[in-house]
Amino acid sequence: MARFGDAAARTFRSLQVPNYRRYFLGYAISVAGTWMQRIGQDWLVVHLTHNASALSLVLVLQFAPTLLLGIWGGTVVDRVDTRKLLIVTQLIQAALAAVLAVIALRQFHSLLGIYAMTLLLGIVTVFDNPARQVFVGELVRPADLVNAITLAGAVNNVGRLAGPALAAGMIAVFGVWITFMFNAVSFLAALAGLIRVDASSLRRVDPIPKAAGQMRAGFHYVMQDSAVRATMLLVACVSVFGQNFRVVLPILATSTFDGNAGTYGWLTAALGLGAVTGGVISAGAARPTQARLRLMCMAFCAVNIVAALVPNLGLAYVAMFLIGVANIAFNTLARSLLQMDCDPTMIGRVMGVYGIVFLGGNPIGAPIAGVICQAWGARAALAAAGLLSVLPVLSGLRRRVRAGKVSNEAAS
Repeated sequence: MARFGDAAARTFRSLQVPNYRRYFLGYAISVAGTWMQRIGQDWLVVHLTHNASALSLVLVLQFAPTLLLGIWGGTVVDRVDTRKLLIVTQLIQAALAAVLAVIALRQFHSLLGIYAMTLLLGIVTVFDNPARQVFVGELVRPADLVNAITLAGAVNNVGRLAGPALAAGMIAVFGVWITFMFNAVSFLAALAGLIRVDASSLRRVDPIPKAAGQMRAGFHYVMQDSAVRATMLLVACVSVFGQNFRVVLPILATSTFDGNAGTYGWLTAALGLGAVTGGVISAGAARPTQARLRLMCMAFCAVNIVAALVPNLGLAYVAMFLIGVANIAFNTLARSLLQMDCDPTMIGRVMGVYGIVFLGGNPIGAPIAGVICQAWGARAALAAAGLLSVLPVLSGLRRRVRAGKVSNEAAS
């Protein structure tokens, strides 16, 4: 019992920090609202158009601003008070959600209006995402950074599981407008948490003064700093080749195992449950290192290859669960290392580049996964995800073997 209590204390130790606890509770409520809105938004677009291309355009409008402007958003984060910026982004997102609620409730079913709100939300996300990553580091000690990032990631995955279920039930009873209104109200919880944070206790880095060339300097820093560059390269490969679940899993469910939409849903749920479990496990982990990141990348690649080889659907669910565990552990380690390894005055720009790499991988990797699925099936796509994602690790190991560093690193 004592061991269980000690493990729980390690896993949730960031919540003992009053500032983080205030932020976390508001964020948890907001995340549920965000996932509800995504389901409501997709349902409304499909209901209006019955067109998959229209839904694809919504996704493009939502994520394209980060791909195009992510480094600018990170630069702004480095220049301003992060907490105040987050308060502004929560207010704007609440207003956008409320407008969508009015559009749906009053049946002003203008597809152009939905597209406009989605694009504006995407632009706000350009600043909100890197600011949120940086702010977590301001709330806790460096020793608790991994734990804090992991708990935030875990609650996001819980929201990913619970939000759609809540949205489906509420849409059936009240209509789609309720998902947008719930999201608008949920941002008030996030705002309350941010306002209640004791600003005097934050571990702030003084904002940098505005100057020419700061975005270029951010890219240059990422490319020149060996630790940051190595982490970013691994994230890029895993993002491009390994995280194309929305392409591979439907084919795995229907063509490989002769299932239906329900089978796809259960495979996705197994992946999500693995992510939640991996988040809880990672929360109690020790200080991250490049060696651990490479090891977790190899684990992620290995379970993808195992998933390609499983003979039946029951084992496929287990494999998806393990992929979810390894994926969230890898992503958590990568985000933690980027914040711990980089110059504090560059952290916003580094996380801005991370957002570009993390989100940009899917538009590149999804068509590749689609071609592989079409030509050789979902098993081949999973195997390719495992083999291609691990290439930077193998290349790095080869260089270290040549330099005679592997034995020294293992000893340390």
